[in-house]
Amino acid sequence: MNDQIKDAEASVLVEAPRNRVWKALTDPEIVKQYFLGTNVTTTWREGDPVTFAGEWKGKSYEDKGIVLENRHEELLRITHYSPLTGLPDAPENYHTVEYRLDEKPEGTRVTITQGNNKSGSEAEESTKLWEMVLRNLKELLER
Repeated sequence: MNDQIKDAEASVLVEAPRNRVWKALTDPEIVKQYFLGTNVTTTWREGDPVTFAGEWKGKSYEDKGIVLENRHEELLRITHYSPLTGLPDAPENYHTVEYRLDEKPEGTRVTITQGNNKSGSEAEESTKLWEMVLRNLKELLER
């Protein structure tokens, strides 16, 4: 397995306008439908907290972070920490997660990039998770 540290990245083209995709990324009721039942709580204002709560592989979780950047219908960047990692709640153990929307003639390209991974294998696992989330998002919005 490649253990070089890198960003996790997943991307998908959704046949939907950018404003509809943005709403799906930021509306907690819609997020819950494609993001593994996750309950998101936040204002999405820069500097405000964001929490993600739910169950993953039979374990309850409550992840947290801060909204770093919010450029309406273009870019959302947050920090993210999960106690399930077993690592201490310290700045060096937070990922950065960026959701980027690019308008295309055929719809909207959604790219999720997760930085500050501890290993290449962690980045690979995170890429798989983000790919699954984006497949779910695409399926929901293209129904």
